[in-house]
Amino acid sequence: MPPLRDVIARHGLDARKSLGQHFLLDGNLTARIAALAGALSGCGVIEIGPGPGGLTRALLAAGAQVVAVELDRRAIAALEELQAAYPGQLQVLEQDALRVDVKSLLPAPRQIIANLPYNVATPLLVGWLGEAGEFAQMLLMFQLEVAERICAAPGDEAYGRLAVLASATCRCGIVLRLPPTAFTPAPKIWSAVVRLVPHAVQPAPARLAALQRVAAAAFGQRRKMLRGSLKSLGGEALLTRAGIDPQRRAETLLLDEFWALVDALPA
Repeated sequence: MPPLRDVIARHGLDARKSLGQHFLLDGNLTARIAALAGALSGCGVIEIGPGPGGLTRALLAAGAQVVAVELDRRAIAALEELQAAYPGQLQVLEQDALRVDVKSLLPAPRQIIANLPYNVATPLLVGWLGEAGEFAQMLLMFQLEVAERICAAPGDEAYGRLAVLASATCRCGIVLRLPPTAFTPAPKIWSAVVRLVPHAVQPAPARLAALQRVAAAAFGQRRKMLRGSLKSLGGEALLTRAGIDPQRRAETLLLDEFWALVDALPA
């Protein structure tokens, strides 16, 4: 395969800020990310935002069956070259990932492995966490600060709604940190790869939606005591039913305590 920089030049694939693009061109790094997923031979992998195909090459070389979802039309021709190099292993969809039902793209077991476009990474993740049981795992690149928010524990400065939702549905952890110089163009911040392995038993959709509502309210005014931040959901009465001190703040609550608040919501 030609060098990725040549592919970018030939197809006019300069990274666009409006698309949240930062390309990872180092083949050693993309191979390392693919290896973090474990054995991929014959596995179904969904990749979001492949761009010129750096990570895609590593996934294909590892033997994965890849469905790549790409919004940027300039990248489609570059990815078609990969299709020719790996016959039958790569399907390319020119679509907006925010509008795609990713679980419908491949039969189970399926996984998502992607260097996500920074501008849509969080909404994409929130949507996937809502159906986490559909995936064997998710191995995703984020801005480091977002990765820390996903994996934060109670008491951490980064602990918030995203960490509560992630821990309710998955076992997650940061498995690789990358400096800005690893990317073209170099962003201003570090990035990190997060592995999310869904729990064997997932919360019912209605229960998970209630958890999101409670966490959003609790962290919406994080400087306030819970009796104030949860006022719209019942305030002190709700906290009393859940057995939680109304003077505590959201960042001190364990996941089990958030579930207790869900159970204490009025029917």
